[in-house]
Amino acid sequence: MVNKKVVKRKKFISKKKLKKKASKKTIGKIHGFSIQFLPYSEIKNLESEARIKKILDIVSENNILILQGKLKPEEEQKLISDTMTMIRHVNGFSGIELATISHQSEVNLWVKLRNSIARFISGSDFGAVTIIGPATIVKEIKKDPSKIELLLNR
Repeated sequence: MVNKKVVKRKKFISKKKLKKKASKKTIGKIHGFSIQFLPYSEIKNLESEARIKKILDIVSENNILILQGKLKPEEEQKLISDTMTMIRHVNGFSGIELATISHQSEVNLWVKLRNSIARFISGSDFGAVTIIGPATIVKEIKKDPSKIELLLNR
């Protein structure tokens, strides 16, 4: 029996090819993201402007934000307005995707009344969840009455 040595040849890779391979591998890091949960207790004492600023700061760092509760309609409007301003003035920022889902199966009149009073006192609907993500990462948010489907860009 003859012993054969297996010799692996190293391929020579040019610097250009090496850079291409490295750039392909780091695409995930460049376009990476994280998911951040923000409980309502962290923003309940903030004024509307500060809430919107905090949300935009989180989303502009390539984070998908899951917010407990939902924003007031005027806060949502201001958030969209500020986003349009950022698109014009911040390079690499292409907007946000936003969706809110809330629990709507309240049948009992007393339950509806209790939840309405709680919403009025607290200023938020705790049965709701709002998802806000940068448009560079979030392709689309599909909303059904009972679920949210988050489609991401590659």
